[in-house]
Amino acid sequence: MFDAGWLNIGSLVLGLISLILPIINLMKNNKQEHKNWVVLSIISISACAISVCFQIFYQNYLVKIEDWSAIMDTTGSVAFVSAVLLIVTIILNVITLIVYRGRKTISSL
Repeated sequence: MFDAGWLNIGSLVLGLISLILPIINLMKNNKQEHKNWVVLSIISISACAISVCFQIFYQNYLVKIEDWSAIMDTTGSVAFVSAVLLIVTIILNVITLIVYRGRKTISSL
């Protein structure tokens, strides 16, 4: 019913979402309506956290089935890519915070 390979697919999709949402926020910078940038940033950081969590669950699955060669082959890459995803997501969301800091939203005008 549920295959552990779906954890990798879910991790990839959520990782892409965590990178795309701040880019969408930054592309909307010149437009008038930018009232939901905080929500998109929170969703972005949450998607990044869930994506990394899925990778931890997948590594745990590999330990349970005792697939030591898969663990040894993939652990370094998973750690590196997870760190890059986290750092880039944080940087993009901090840039979004700096760009939108102090701006009033449409609903508060």
